[in-house]
Amino acid sequence: MTPTIVRPPATAVSVPTRTRNVKRDRTSKSEERAGLAMLAPAVILLALFIFVPAILAFGLAFTNARLISPYPATFVGFNNFARLLTDPTFFRALLNVGYFALVVVPMQAGLALVMAILINKQVKGTTFFRTVYFLPVVTSMVVVSLLWLFMYRQDGLINVILDRVTFGLVTGPDWLNDTSTSMPAIILMSVWQGVGFHMIIWLSGLQTIPADLYEAADLDGVSRWQRFRYITWPGLSATRSLILVTITIQALSLFTQISVMTQGGPLNSTTTVVYEAVESGFAQQETGYASAISLVFFIIVLLISVAQRFLSREKI
Repeated sequence: MTPTIVRPPATAVSVPTRTRNVKRDRTSKSEERAGLAMLAPAVILLALFIFVPAILAFGLAFTNARLISPYPATFVGFNNFARLLTDPTFFRALLNVGYFALVVVPMQAGLALVMAILINKQVKGTTFFRTVYFLPVVTSMVVVSLLWLFMYRQDGLINVILDRVTFGLVTGPDWLNDTSTSMPAIILMSVWQGVGFHMIIWLSGLQTIPADLYEAADLDGVSRWQRFRYITWPGLSATRSLILVTITIQALSLFTQISVMTQGGPLNSTTTVVYEAVESGFAQQETGYASAISLVFFIIVLLISVAQRFLSREKI
């Protein structure tokens, strides 16, 4: 009797584990190379225009470097910073940007939030108003400054409207040449130009709040203020932190409006730290001193931003 040979059942040929790992590693490395290639242009631009100038400014702050000079820069230690502590224009610039920030930050953030709440409702015409409110943001700050510069003139549009509305009883001042009205005029124009951008950020935050919460609130019969206090405001915590930090940094770095409209006047009533640094570095050609101003101002802004982020963090 011939013995029966039992053959094992045929199985599918499987790819060895090592081969699969090699292919996976090759795919991962190719994806990493593609990601680095896409990231490289941004990193190069950041290095050329942010990191390298920051390092150079840090080094120049301790020298007597001038923009155009036949003599090489020499190390002077902390002389520029000692001069900065006795510079009345620098302290006036700090007071001006502090005043500007204290007024603009709550005003612009609050107005943007009100506008975002109004256009967040799904009613006819909201798209039109969103476009109108955002239009100043996409307009160049130089163009906006020139437009308001003509409006603020003694015979400009604002004074003409005041004269017509009051039938000649009120005569508007020379807004930008009066120490009592120059900074408020800059504040009004800056809020008008920037409020639309932060309105969009508030609006994106509002649209992340679940609609179920508002429906439950309507069933409970809560008031509008209670809806805002217990649903809307807590739901905007992350957005609130972002907006406060961005507005504060923008307010402290005020420059374009001043450069175009007032050049720091009258009597340094609108001069700012950034404007003084630019004037010292380019008009007076004192690059070392301008670098010292920039370095001190960077530290001040960094400390304010960190403190603001710490105070507005979510409490666990």
